[in-house]
Amino acid sequence: MAWKTLDEVDLDGKVVLVRVDINVPVENGKVTDATRIEKIVPTVQDIMSKGGKPVLLAHFGRPKGQVVPEMSLEPLVPALEKAFGFPVKFAKDCVGGPAKEAVGALQKGEVLLLENTRFHAGEEKNDPMLAAEMGALGEVYVNDAFSAAHRAHASTEGIAKILPAAAGRLMEAELKALEAALGDPERPVTAVVGGAKVSTKLDLLGNLVAKVDHLIIGGGMANTFLVAQGIDVGKSLAERDMADTAKEIMEKAKDAGCKIHLPVDVVVAREFKAGAENETVANDACPADAMILDAGPKSVEEITKVFENSRTLIWNGPLGAFEIAPFDAATNAAAAKAAELTREEKLISVAGGGDTVAALNKADAAKDFSYISTAGGAFLEWMEGKVLPGVAALDQQS
Repeated sequence: MAWKTLDEVDLDGKVVLVRVDINVPVENGKVTDATRIEKIVPTVQDIMSKGGKPVLLAHFGRPKGQVVPEMSLEPLVPALEKAFGFPVKFAKDCVGGPAKEAVGALQKGEVLLLENTRFHAGEEKNDPMLAAEMGALGEVYVNDAFSAAHRAHASTEGIAKILPAAAGRLMEAELKALEAALGDPERPVTAVVGGAKVSTKLDLLGNLVAKVDHLIIGGGMANTFLVAQGIDVGKSLAERDMADTAKEIMEKAKDAGCKIHLPVDVVVAREFKAGAENETVANDACPADAMILDAGPKSVEEITKVFENSRTLIWNGPLGAFEIAPFDAATNAAAAKAAELTREEKLISVAGGGDTVAALNKADAAKDFSYISTAGGAFLEWMEGKVLPGVAALDQQS
């Protein structure tokens, strides 16, 4: 990889513009979940220890280029101070007089948070003028927001063309984990892809079948593939109009030497609610008035065998309706096996996406995975094989 890290840039005495993702939940003016703030602590502390003065650039919500007081970053200051252990100053704009004055007054041992970048319409338009105004505030640019790297915005891509740039520690960890999973992975490589719709993950499936050895498909997506094989799935969630597309993906996988795994048995119920009466049947025996809500125990057995014979695992999406018991059983069992193999250093496991993180946390398996990405859209686009502008801009620096 061509991008620089914090170890390769001189930061001593310099103002360092740091793009972070601190889009955290706030209620009644207080941060209710500081996870994203905690994740940027290593980068900020490293910059401080190298004599740099961190100036944080971030977005919050979707103000669409307008100043929306409820979307100000100012309420985050106490949570940032608690996480960093340093005083955090705040500027009421990310450019112009307030920003220049605040940067000019910043002392070593202090952090400065600039106001929401999306209060300016030029942010999401990647306006070169806005990027230049932001860039003029600092001497070095550090991107620590992988979760925003799929957006070509002024603060994620534009500034990287103006200042010496590097990846922050969170960005560095994410990129290394992803490179290990798909760039130059230890084989065999297995991918788990779940979720409701094939249509939303066409690019993902198309990219993965050319890169992985095994593709395990779960959730509503698996039903669409069963339909493509001529199997009646009753009242199950399935995109029946995508059956031909599913067939094309299966053909592409066959040509690429990738084995697709679908449920061999399924858990069915007549209603979608916690504790609903259910039964396990073969994948082609779903009653006409029932719906498939999870993969069955034989399917889980097959999945765990694939995991045991793999060296790298990439996971995006649950295997069933994991939100409610007992339809979380397959996801929980497969996640527990992946976690166990990772603990035993037999498997490199990388997972990402909102539902995925929630499912792995629910299964108490996330803590043992090699890497969990909270990036959502950026993680998905990376899995799809797309160029992420925020990462490409760092690559161009070297």
